[in-house]
Amino acid sequence: MFTQLLSGIQHNVVTNAPKVLAFPSKLLPFFIQQKCLSEMLSRVFKEAIEDGDLAFLQDKWLKVSITDLDLVWFLTFENEAIVIKENAAVTDVSFSAEVNELILVAGRKEDPDTLFFQRRLSIEGDTELGLEVKNLLDNIEFDNLPPLAQKAISHFSNFIKTGLAVKSTESSITHKASV
Repeated sequence: MFTQLLSGIQHNVVTNAPKVLAFPSKLLPFFIQQKCLSEMLSRVFKEAIEDGDLAFLQDKWLKVSITDLDLVWFLTFENEAIVIKENAAVTDVSFSAEVNELILVAGRKEDPDTLFFQRRLSIEGDTELGLEVKNLLDNIEFDNLPPLAQKAISHFSNFIKTGLAVKSTESSITHKASV
């Protein structure tokens, strides 16, 4: 009974946290978002940048949207660096998902293909470019992040995975009870 109560609380935290975070995330100035995102992406994709694996984004714009937080960034690759802007005149490919889904991808609890086919990750625009970005996501190496960041991603992705699983377990129990 106590475990079930804790699981219910965890589920509520996981499903409601994005609603609570949406307002403060809108107040965060873009230059701070840009600085944090740039630092993180430069570390995560350090080897890919060094190996020239991001050249496919040269002169292309990737729009990344976290739909439930109402956050949008435009990324490209130029002069051996990831460039992040608030707007772009043209978007070649667009990736959008809710924050929990992206944390699950980051923590390797879900792969982008699964989320795409379950319509939890939307990819629109240039199909070939979208596939290259998706493949890049599949091969993210978090070893370049500080240990605290690695631990946070692991912890949050486990928490979210478990919290979302409670919903599907409860749904299946409810369905069996009604049959």
